[in-house]
Amino acid sequence: MNMPMLLPHPHQHFLKGLLRAPFRCYHFIFHSSTHLGSGIPCAQPFNSLGLHCTKWMLLSNGLKRKLCVQTTLKDHTEGLSDKEQRFVDKLYSGLIQGQRACLAEAITLVESTHSRKKELAQVLLQKVLLYHREQEQSNRGKPLAFRVGLSGPPGAGKSTFIEYFGKMLTERGHKLSVLAVDPSSCTSGGSLLGDKTRMTELSRDMNAYIRPSPTRGTLGGVTRTTNEAILLCEGAGYDIILIETVGVGQSEFAVADMVDMFVLLLPPAGGDELQGIKRGIIEMADLVAVTKSDGDLIVPARRIQAEYVSALKLLRKRSQVWKPKVIRISARSGEGISEMWDKMKDFQNLMLASGELTAKRRKQQKVWMWNLIQESVLEHFRTHPTVREQIPLLEQKVLTGALSPGLAADFLLKAFKSGDY
Repeated sequence: MNMPMLLPHPHQHFLKGLLRAPFRCYHFIFHSSTHLGSGIPCAQPFNSLGLHCTKWMLLSNGLKRKLCVQTTLKDHTEGLSDKEQRFVDKLYSGLIQGQRACLAEAITLVESTHSRKKELAQVLLQKVLLYHREQEQSNRGKPLAFRVGLSGPPGAGKSTFIEYFGKMLTERGHKLSVLAVDPSSCTSGGSLLGDKTRMTELSRDMNAYIRPSPTRGTLGGVTRTTNEAILLCEGAGYDIILIETVGVGQSEFAVADMVDMFVLLLPPAGGDELQGIKRGIIEMADLVAVTKSDGDLIVPARRIQAEYVSALKLLRKRSQVWKPKVIRISARSGEGISEMWDKMKDFQNLMLASGELTAKRRKQQKVWMWNLIQESVLEHFRTHPTVREQIPLLEQKVLTGALSPGLAADFLLKAFKSGDY
Protein backbone atom coordinates (compact mmCIF):
# COMPACT_ATOMS: atom_id res chain seq x y z
CA MET A 1 0.00 0.00 0.00
CA ASN A 2 1.26 3.48 -0.85
CA MET A 3 0.65 6.46 1.42
CA PRO A 4 1.78 9.92 0.20
CA MET A 5 2.19 12.63 2.83
CA LEU A 6 3.92 15.99 3.27
CA LEU A 7 6.33 16.13 6.21
CA PRO A 8 7.86 19.58 6.77
CA HIS A 9 9.79 18.31 9.82
CA PRO A 10 9.69 14.51 10.02
CA HIS A 11 10.98 12.99 13.22
CA GLN A 12 12.95 9.79 13.58
CA HIS A 13 10.41 8.48 16.17
CA PHE A 14 7.68 8.79 13.55
CA LEU A 15 9.77 6.77 11.09
CA LYS A 16 10.51 4.14 13.74
CA GLY A 17 6.81 3.91 14.45
CA LEU A 18 6.17 3.06 10.83
CA LEU A 19 8.14 -0.15 11.32
CA ARG A 20 5.32 -1.40 13.50
CA ALA A 21 2.63 -0.34 11.01
CA PRO A 22 0.96 -2.88 8.68
CA PHE A 23 1.86 -0.98 5.53
CA ARG A 24 4.66 -2.42 3.40
CA CYS A 25 5.59 0.52 1.16
CA TYR A 26 5.40 4.29 1.61
CA HIS A 27 6.14 7.35 -0.48
CA PHE A 28 7.11 10.56 1.32
CA ILE A 29 7.83 14.09 0.22
CA PHE A 30 10.27 15.91 2.47
CA HIS A 31 11.18 19.57 2.58
CA SER A 32 14.67 20.42 1.27
CA SER A 33 16.02 21.15 4.75
CA THR A 34 14.95 17.76 6.08
CA HIS A 35 17.36 15.23 7.56
CA LEU A 36 16.26 11.73 8.41
CA GLY A 37 17.56 10.95 11.88
CA SER A 38 21.21 10.02 12.48
CA GLY A 39 22.21 12.86 10.18
CA ILE A 40 21.21 11.07 6.96
CA PRO A 41 20.15 13.65 4.36
CA CYS A 42 17.28 13.18 1.96
CA ALA A 43 17.60 12.83 -1.79
CA GLN A 44 18.69 15.74 -3.96
CA PRO A 45 15.96 18.27 -4.90
CA PHE A 46 14.22 17.44 -8.16
CA ASN A 47 12.27 20.60 -8.84
CA SER A 48 12.32 24.31 -8.18
CA LEU A 49 10.18 23.93 -5.04
CA GLY A 50 13.08 22.25 -3.24
CA LEU A 51 11.09 19.09 -2.46
CA HIS A 52 12.48 15.59 -2.25
CA CYS A 53 10.89 12.30 -3.13
CA THR A 54 12.12 9.27 -1.22
CA LYS A 55 10.77 5.74 -1.33
CA TRP A 56 11.08 3.65 1.82
CA MET A 57 10.69 -0.11 1.62
CA LEU A 58 9.81 -1.79 4.91
CA LEU A 59 11.41 -5.20 4.94
CA SER A 60 11.50 -7.88 7.61
CA ASN A 61 15.17 -7.18 8.33
CA GLY A 62 14.72 -3.45 8.87
CA LEU A 63 14.35 -0.22 6.92
CA LYS A 64 15.72 0.03 3.42
CA ARG A 65 15.71 3.31 1.55
CA LYS A 66 15.34 3.39 -2.18
CA LEU A 67 15.45 6.67 -4.00
CA CYS A 68 12.72 7.18 -6.54
CA VAL A 69 14.43 10.28 -7.86
CA GLN A 70 16.67 9.00 -10.62
CA THR A 71 19.22 11.09 -12.43
CA THR A 72 17.76 11.88 -15.81
CA LEU A 73 19.06 13.80 -18.76
CA LYS A 74 16.54 16.54 -18.00
CA ASP A 75 18.20 17.17 -14.63
CA HIS A 76 21.53 17.74 -16.38
CA THR A 77 20.25 20.08 -19.08
CA GLU A 78 18.02 22.35 -16.98
CA GLY A 79 20.72 24.99 -16.45
CA LEU A 80 21.85 25.24 -20.09
CA SER A 81 21.13 28.23 -22.26
CA ASP A 82 19.64 27.70 -25.73
CA LYS A 83 23.05 28.32 -27.31
CA GLU A 84 24.75 25.81 -25.01
CA GLN A 85 22.01 23.25 -25.62
CA ARG A 86 22.41 23.58 -29.39
CA PHE A 87 26.18 23.26 -29.03
CA VAL A 88 25.91 20.04 -26.99
CA ASP A 89 23.26 18.61 -29.35
CA LYS A 90 25.45 19.39 -32.37
CA LEU A 91 28.44 17.64 -30.83
CA TYR A 92 26.35 14.65 -29.77
CA SER A 93 24.63 14.13 -33.13
CA GLY A 94 27.90 14.51 -35.03
CA LEU A 95 29.70 12.21 -32.59
CA ILE A 96 27.30 9.28 -32.89
CA GLN A 97 27.38 9.69 -36.69
CA GLY A 98 31.13 9.15 -36.56
CA GLN A 99 32.22 12.65 -37.58
CA ARG A 100 35.90 13.02 -36.63
CA ALA A 101 35.66 16.80 -36.23
CA CYS A 102 32.88 16.47 -33.65
CA LEU A 103 34.84 13.76 -31.82
CA ALA A 104 37.92 16.01 -31.70
CA GLU A 105 35.86 18.94 -30.41
CA ALA A 106 34.16 16.74 -27.82
CA ILE A 107 37.50 15.49 -26.45
CA THR A 108 38.76 19.08 -26.33
CA LEU A 109 35.65 19.97 -24.32
CA VAL A 110 36.18 17.22 -21.72
CA GLU A 111 39.88 18.14 -21.46
CA SER A 112 39.02 21.77 -20.67
CA THR A 113 39.62 23.00 -17.12
CA HIS A 114 37.11 25.86 -17.50
CA SER A 115 34.33 25.35 -14.96
CA ARG A 116 31.43 26.00 -17.34
CA LYS A 117 32.92 23.86 -20.09
CA LYS A 118 33.39 21.06 -17.57
CA GLU A 119 29.65 21.23 -16.87
CA LEU A 120 28.85 21.10 -20.59
CA ALA A 121 31.22 18.16 -20.92
CA GLN A 122 29.33 16.24 -18.23
CA VAL A 123 26.02 16.86 -20.03
CA LEU A 124 27.54 15.54 -23.27
CA LEU A 125 29.07 12.54 -21.51
CA GLN A 126 25.74 11.65 -19.92
CA LYS A 127 24.04 11.68 -23.33
CA VAL A 128 26.81 9.55 -24.84
CA LEU A 129 26.69 7.17 -21.87
CA LEU A 130 22.95 6.59 -22.34
CA TYR A 131 23.47 5.99 -26.06
CA HIS A 132 26.39 3.67 -25.29
CA ARG A 133 24.25 1.66 -22.86
CA GLU A 134 21.48 1.28 -25.43
CA GLN A 135 23.98 0.07 -28.02
CA GLU A 136 25.43 -2.48 -25.60
CA GLN A 137 21.95 -3.78 -24.78
CA SER A 138 21.24 -4.25 -28.48
CA ASN A 139 24.57 -6.13 -28.65
CA ARG A 140 23.26 -8.65 -26.05
CA GLY A 141 25.19 -6.95 -23.27
CA LYS A 142 28.61 -7.46 -24.85
CA PRO A 143 31.10 -4.56 -24.88
CA LEU A 144 31.10 -2.57 -28.10
CA ALA A 145 34.84 -1.95 -28.10
CA PHE A 146 38.06 -3.66 -27.10
CA ARG A 147 40.18 -1.38 -24.89
CA VAL A 148 43.91 -2.05 -24.99
CA GLY A 149 46.57 -0.31 -22.93
CA LEU A 150 49.98 -0.14 -24.56
CA SER A 151 53.15 0.85 -22.80
CA GLY A 152 56.88 0.40 -22.81
CA PRO A 153 60.12 2.28 -22.23
CA PRO A 154 61.26 5.00 -24.65
CA GLY A 155 62.81 3.42 -27.72
CA ALA A 156 60.71 0.26 -27.56
CA GLY A 157 59.14 1.10 -30.92
CA LYS A 158 55.60 1.87 -29.73
CA SER A 159 54.75 4.36 -32.47
CA THR A 160 56.18 2.13 -35.22
CA PHE A 161 54.24 -0.83 -33.88
CA ILE A 162 50.98 1.13 -33.60
CA GLU A 163 51.22 2.28 -37.21
CA TYR A 164 51.75 -1.23 -38.60
CA PHE A 165 49.25 -2.79 -36.21
CA GLY A 166 46.65 -0.07 -36.85
CA LYS A 167 46.90 -0.38 -40.64
CA MET A 168 46.43 -4.14 -40.35
CA LEU A 169 43.28 -3.66 -38.24
CA THR A 170 41.70 -1.03 -40.49
CA GLU A 171 42.33 -3.23 -43.53
CA ARG A 172 40.37 -5.96 -41.72
CA GLY A 173 37.37 -3.65 -41.30
CA HIS A 174 37.98 -2.34 -37.79
CA LYS A 175 37.78 1.29 -36.67
CA LEU A 176 40.75 2.19 -34.50
CA SER A 177 41.23 5.05 -32.07
CA VAL A 178 44.68 5.80 -30.62
CA LEU A 179 44.86 7.95 -27.50
CA ALA A 180 48.55 8.83 -27.18
CA VAL A 181 49.37 10.41 -23.82
CA ASP A 182 52.33 12.77 -24.09
CA PRO A 183 54.33 13.91 -21.04
CA SER A 184 54.22 17.60 -20.18
CA SER A 185 57.37 19.45 -19.20
CA CYS A 186 57.65 20.27 -15.49
CA THR A 187 59.59 23.41 -16.45
CA SER A 188 57.61 24.95 -19.31
CA GLY A 189 54.37 22.99 -18.96
CA GLY A 190 54.34 22.22 -22.68
CA SER A 191 54.20 18.96 -24.64
CA LEU A 192 55.59 17.95 -28.00
CA LEU A 193 52.47 15.98 -28.98
CA GLY A 194 54.57 14.48 -31.74
CA ASP A 195 53.28 10.90 -31.72
CA LYS A 196 50.93 11.62 -34.60
CA THR A 197 53.77 12.82 -36.83
CA ARG A 198 55.43 9.39 -36.55
CA MET A 199 52.29 7.62 -37.76
CA THR A 200 52.01 9.27 -41.16
CA GLU A 201 50.17 6.44 -42.91
CA LEU A 202 47.78 5.71 -40.07
CA SER A 203 46.95 9.39 -39.52
CA ARG A 204 45.67 9.57 -43.12
CA ASP A 205 43.47 6.50 -42.69
CA MET A 206 39.79 7.50 -42.42
CA ASN A 207 39.07 4.47 -40.20
CA ALA A 208 41.70 5.53 -37.66
CA TYR A 209 41.71 8.44 -35.26
CA ILE A 210 44.86 9.51 -33.41
CA ARG A 211 44.61 11.91 -30.51
CA PRO A 212 47.73 13.05 -28.62
CA SER A 213 46.93 14.48 -25.18
CA PRO A 214 49.24 16.25 -22.71
CA THR A 215 49.55 14.90 -19.17
CA ARG A 216 49.58 18.41 -17.64
CA GLY A 217 51.79 17.08 -14.87
CA THR A 218 49.60 14.10 -13.99
CA LEU A 219 51.77 11.50 -12.26
CA GLY A 220 52.53 8.58 -14.51
CA GLY A 221 51.19 10.16 -17.66
CA VAL A 222 47.53 9.22 -17.77
CA THR A 223 45.41 12.33 -18.19
CA ARG A 224 42.44 13.14 -15.99
CA THR A 225 40.11 12.79 -18.94
CA THR A 226 41.45 9.62 -20.58
CA ASN A 227 38.40 7.65 -19.41
CA GLU A 228 36.04 10.24 -20.87
CA ALA A 229 37.94 10.20 -24.16
CA ILE A 230 37.58 6.40 -24.32
CA LEU A 231 33.81 6.71 -23.85
CA LEU A 232 33.55 9.38 -26.57
CA CYS A 233 35.58 7.28 -29.03
CA GLU A 234 33.33 4.28 -28.41
CA GLY A 235 30.26 6.49 -28.91
CA ALA A 236 31.72 7.55 -32.27
CA GLY A 237 31.81 3.93 -33.43
CA TYR A 238 35.46 2.98 -32.86
CA ASP A 239 35.61 -0.69 -31.87
CA ILE A 240 39.30 -0.85 -30.88
CA ILE A 241 40.76 1.74 -28.50
CA LEU A 242 44.53 1.86 -28.00
CA ILE A 243 45.81 3.91 -25.06
CA GLU A 244 49.53 4.55 -25.42
CA THR A 245 51.12 5.70 -22.17
CA VAL A 246 54.39 7.37 -21.32
CA GLY A 247 55.98 4.24 -19.91
CA VAL A 248 57.68 5.74 -16.86
CA GLY A 249 56.41 3.26 -14.30
CA GLN A 250 53.31 4.74 -12.64
CA SER A 251 51.20 5.14 -15.77
CA GLU A 252 50.96 1.38 -16.26
CA PHE A 253 49.07 1.00 -12.99
CA ALA A 254 46.74 3.85 -13.88
CA VAL A 255 46.02 2.62 -17.39
CA ALA A 256 45.36 -0.91 -16.13
CA ASP A 257 42.28 0.50 -14.37
CA MET A 258 40.73 1.69 -17.61
CA VAL A 259 41.45 -1.03 -20.21
CA ASP A 260 40.45 -4.62 -20.89
CA MET A 261 43.96 -5.78 -21.76
CA PHE A 262 47.38 -4.38 -20.95
CA VAL A 263 50.20 -4.98 -23.44
CA LEU A 264 53.83 -4.27 -22.59
CA LEU A 265 56.34 -3.65 -25.39
CA LEU A 266 60.00 -4.25 -24.54
CA PRO A 267 63.11 -3.71 -26.67
CA PRO A 268 65.50 -6.68 -26.97
CA ALA A 269 67.82 -5.27 -24.29
CA GLY A 270 65.67 -5.18 -21.19
CA GLY A 271 68.00 -6.87 -18.70
CA ASP A 272 67.79 -10.34 -17.22
CA GLU A 273 64.82 -12.10 -15.62
CA LEU A 274 65.65 -10.62 -12.22
CA GLN A 275 65.22 -7.13 -13.68
CA GLY A 276 61.94 -8.34 -15.12
CA ILE A 277 60.64 -9.30 -11.69
CA LYS A 278 61.92 -6.07 -10.09
CA ARG A 279 60.14 -4.08 -12.75
CA GLY A 280 56.69 -4.13 -11.14
CA ILE A 281 54.89 -3.26 -14.34
CA ILE A 282 55.41 -6.80 -15.60
CA GLU A 283 52.77 -7.88 -13.07
CA MET A 284 50.17 -5.78 -14.86
CA ALA A 285 50.87 -7.18 -18.33
CA ASP A 286 48.48 -9.60 -20.00
CA LEU A 287 50.79 -9.84 -23.00
CA VAL A 288 54.51 -9.01 -23.29
CA ALA A 289 55.86 -8.34 -26.78
CA VAL A 290 59.60 -8.17 -27.44
CA THR A 291 59.96 -5.71 -30.32
CA LYS A 292 62.54 -5.27 -33.10
CA SER A 293 62.94 -9.04 -33.52
CA ASP A 294 64.65 -8.85 -36.89
CA GLY A 295 68.14 -8.81 -38.36
CA ASP A 296 70.96 -8.88 -35.81
CA LEU A 297 68.49 -8.48 -32.93
CA ILE A 298 66.73 -11.83 -33.41
CA VAL A 299 69.13 -13.69 -31.07
CA PRO A 300 68.92 -11.16 -28.17
CA ALA A 301 65.14 -10.98 -28.69
CA ARG A 302 64.86 -14.75 -28.28
CA ARG A 303 66.97 -14.58 -25.13
CA ILE A 304 64.80 -11.83 -23.63
CA GLN A 305 61.66 -13.79 -24.54
CA ALA A 306 62.92 -16.88 -22.72
CA GLU A 307 63.94 -14.87 -19.66
CA TYR A 308 60.59 -13.14 -19.36
CA VAL A 309 58.71 -16.42 -19.80
CA SER A 310 60.72 -17.65 -16.82
CA ALA A 311 60.06 -14.44 -14.86
CA LEU A 312 56.29 -14.62 -15.41
CA LYS A 313 56.14 -18.07 -13.83
CA LEU A 314 57.16 -16.54 -10.50
CA LEU A 315 54.39 -13.93 -10.46
CA ARG A 316 50.99 -14.29 -8.85
CA LYS A 317 48.16 -15.38 -11.14
CA ARG A 318 45.67 -12.57 -11.78
CA SER A 319 43.11 -14.38 -13.95
CA GLN A 320 41.51 -17.80 -13.73
CA VAL A 321 41.31 -18.24 -17.51
CA TRP A 322 44.36 -16.45 -18.92
CA LYS A 323 48.09 -16.81 -18.47
CA PRO A 324 50.25 -13.91 -19.67
CA LYS A 325 52.15 -14.69 -22.87
CA VAL A 326 55.54 -13.49 -24.15
CA ILE A 327 55.96 -13.15 -27.91
CA ARG A 328 58.43 -11.67 -30.40
CA ILE A 329 57.34 -9.15 -33.04
CA SER A 330 58.87 -6.93 -35.68
CA ALA A 331 57.05 -3.87 -37.00
CA ARG A 332 59.61 -3.58 -39.79
CA SER A 333 59.05 -7.06 -41.27
CA GLY A 334 55.58 -7.63 -39.80
CA GLU A 335 56.65 -10.86 -38.16
CA GLY A 336 54.45 -11.96 -35.27
CA ILE A 337 51.99 -9.04 -35.38
CA SER A 338 49.11 -11.02 -36.91
CA GLU A 339 49.70 -13.79 -34.35
CA MET A 340 49.76 -11.14 -31.65
CA TRP A 341 46.29 -9.95 -32.69
CA ASP A 342 45.05 -13.56 -32.58
CA LYS A 343 46.26 -13.87 -28.98
CA MET A 344 44.57 -10.59 -28.09
CA LYS A 345 41.28 -11.88 -29.52
CA ASP A 346 41.70 -15.12 -27.58
CA PHE A 347 42.14 -13.07 -24.41
CA GLN A 348 38.99 -11.06 -25.11
CA ASN A 349 36.88 -14.16 -25.87
CA LEU A 350 38.07 -16.06 -22.79
CA MET A 351 37.53 -13.10 -20.47
CA LEU A 352 34.08 -12.44 -21.91
CA ALA A 353 33.01 -16.08 -21.65
CA SER A 354 34.16 -16.34 -18.03
CA GLY A 355 32.51 -13.06 -17.00
CA GLU A 356 35.84 -11.64 -15.79
CA LEU A 357 35.78 -8.84 -18.36
CA THR A 358 32.35 -7.62 -17.25
CA ALA A 359 33.41 -7.72 -13.60
CA LYS A 360 36.63 -5.90 -14.45
CA ARG A 361 34.81 -3.08 -16.22
CA ARG A 362 32.40 -2.64 -13.33
CA LYS A 363 35.29 -2.39 -10.90
CA GLN A 364 36.98 0.14 -13.17
CA GLN A 365 33.88 2.35 -13.06
CA LYS A 366 34.15 2.50 -9.27
CA VAL A 367 37.88 3.27 -9.43
CA TRP A 368 37.17 6.01 -11.98
CA MET A 369 34.55 7.55 -9.68
CA TRP A 370 36.92 7.63 -6.70
CA ASN A 371 39.74 9.08 -8.79
CA LEU A 372 37.47 11.96 -9.81
CA ILE A 373 36.37 12.43 -6.19
CA GLN A 374 39.99 12.60 -5.02
CA GLU A 375 40.81 15.17 -7.66
CA SER A 376 37.75 17.29 -6.83
CA VAL A 377 38.37 17.12 -3.08
CA LEU A 378 41.99 18.20 -3.56
CA GLU A 379 40.89 21.12 -5.74
CA HIS A 380 38.26 22.09 -3.16
CA PHE A 381 40.91 21.90 -0.44
CA ARG A 382 43.34 24.14 -2.33
CA THR A 383 40.68 26.77 -3.11
CA HIS A 384 39.18 26.84 0.38
CA PRO A 385 39.52 30.47 1.64
CA THR A 386 41.11 29.58 5.00
CA VAL A 387 43.53 27.09 3.46
CA ARG A 388 44.45 29.39 0.59
CA GLU A 389 45.50 32.10 3.06
CA GLN A 390 47.69 29.70 5.06
CA ILE A 391 49.42 27.90 2.16
CA PRO A 392 52.07 30.55 1.28
CA LEU A 393 53.10 31.02 4.92
CA LEU A 394 53.35 27.31 5.69
CA GLU A 395 55.14 26.57 2.42
CA GLN A 396 57.75 29.19 3.32
CA LYS A 397 58.24 27.63 6.78
CA VAL A 398 58.69 24.19 5.20
CA LEU A 399 61.24 25.60 2.72
CA THR A 400 63.28 27.21 5.50
CA GLY A 401 63.14 24.08 7.65
CA ALA A 402 61.22 25.79 10.46
CA LEU A 403 58.34 23.35 10.09
CA SER A 404 58.19 19.71 9.02
CA PRO A 405 56.04 18.86 5.97
CA GLY A 406 53.88 16.55 8.08
CA LEU A 407 53.12 19.22 10.68
CA ALA A 408 52.39 21.79 7.97
CA ALA A 409 49.95 19.36 6.35
CA ASP A 410 48.23 18.82 9.72
CA PHE A 411 47.84 22.60 10.18
CA LEU A 412 46.27 22.96 6.72
CA LEU A 413 43.89 20.04 7.30
CA LYS A 414 42.79 21.54 10.65
CA ALA A 415 42.23 24.90 8.94
CA PHE A 416 40.15 23.16 6.29
CA LYS A 417 38.02 21.31 8.86
CA SER A 418 37.43 24.37 11.04
CA GLY A 419 36.72 26.74 8.13
CA ASP A 420 33.24 28.02 7.39
CA TYR A 421 31.45 26.43 4.46
